[in-house]
Amino acid sequence: MSSPKPTAVEHLTVTLPNGHAIELKIGDITHERTDAIVNAANSQMAPGSGVCGSIFAVAGDAFHQECRDAFERHGEIEPGSARTTTAGGLGAKHVIHAVGPVWRGGEHGEFSTLANAYRHSLKLADEELKSTVVSTPSLSTGIFGFPTQKAAPVALREVADALLHTKNLRTVRFVLHDPATFHTFEAAARLMARERSYATA
Repeated sequence: MSSPKPTAVEHLTVTLPNGHAIELKIGDITHERTDAIVNAANSQMAPGSGVCGSIFAVAGDAFHQECRDAFERHGEIEPGSARTTTAGGLGAKHVIHAVGPVWRGGEHGEFSTLANAYRHSLKLADEELKSTVVSTPSLSTGIFGFPTQKAAPVALREVADALLHTKNLRTVRFVLHDPATFHTFEAAARLMARERSYATA
């Protein structure tokens, strides 16, 4: 009888020295029941494709209206920034609408804009929403075209740096929609953990 094939690892936890953690998993972010989820939003806070479209589809009409009202009151969300709303029919309590950069070859500030999108999102989660656990997708790596291999180290570094100083936020969970994206993030997370002497499990 042949031995069973080993099960592919589809989750990873990186624990920082202060006990805060970064989690990676494959899944559907609309199923998350965390304090907040991050939406890979567009500047108009309008329904889009990919993660954004899925969030709007599940969140319902009241959520759509809240986003329209927020856009009418405050205008566009600048790339690299974020804004909060309630979560409508989602299992989470709040949605953080983060706008990442459109990839234009990497010479137009895309890396710093992506870093700012994560940084601003986590600041809102920690200081405004008082969240302890937040779920986020990989920002800008869908229709915005940011290569995942380039985006993952930026995302993980910004989240780790933020979690070293957050007062309320203890866990950031990357919910990645396919195995390829997960394994790219997993490799980047293991490399960061080795370089910084963080524990992994």
